[in-house]
Amino acid sequence: MRAERHVSVHTRDSIAVRVRVRLRVRRAGVGIVAGALSAAVLAGCGGGPASDGKKPGPPATGSHGVSPLRNPDGTNPGLAPITSSSDKAEARRLIEKVRTAGRGSKAGYTRDKFGYAWMDTADGVPLARNRCDTRNDLLARDGREVRYRPGSDCVVESMTLADPYTGKTIEWRKQKAAAVQIDHVVPLSYGWQMGAARWKESKRKQIANDPLNLLPSDGPANASKGDAGPSSWLPPYERNRCAYSVRFAQVAVKYDLPVTAGDKQTMLEQCTR
Repeated sequence: MRAERHVSVHTRDSIAVRVRVRLRVRRAGVGIVAGALSAAVLAGCGGGPASDGKKPGPPATGSHGVSPLRNPDGTNPGLAPITSSSDKAEARRLIEKVRTAGRGSKAGYTRDKFGYAWMDTADGVPLARNRCDTRNDLLARDGREVRYRPGSDCVVESMTLADPYTGKTIEWRKQKAAAVQIDHVVPLSYGWQMGAARWKESKRKQIANDPLNLLPSDGPANASKGDAGPSSWLPPYERNRCAYSVRFAQVAVKYDLPVTAGDKQTMLEQCTR
């Protein structure tokens, strides 16, 4: 039961609390559901909604999420720039762990080889089997002032997104759904060419629905990326290029997926400047 989304409007902070609660519930078992959900309500929903039914979140401008170095499972929103010398050194150490290999053939690739889009039944990833599809889970994770379809605790109808790829603020409405797309940081076609073609289908479904590999982002920016690696495409918002490289590396390390030598070099360069 998805009781944690018990009202139609939430700020990003309250949604993040509920994400953490869901993860704790899965680890500890259903016996703690009532206590965990009560804690979520107290931490994220206290005081009741504003008179217009919305609870204002923090300003979107200049705040694009959490540093990937502090978000290793991808359950917290967005990407925050990595700026300090110590964090950049940590980022380079992570990127150095990524293996390199030549890019293989795209032959045989189809999206369906990674399961149907935004399935809720991929095993081994956060937020799976919570009765809400992956796309809506990610919109709720990263959006602010999230509104749901009347009668639903899953389908997001509107939100504000601080886009990690362009740096702009997007006032998103479901009527123009393509304005925000869910990007696979490591594109599925790229993964196929780098070794996922030989994986079991269950592992391909996992990488396709893993929050670590998914970022809501500006639709046109995402479309321009295609299945490019970092040497061919980086976010237009330059302050997030190191963070993007770290997230790419986190996914590669988690799934033991190599990248091309050129992509690895580009990733290292973004966290050296």
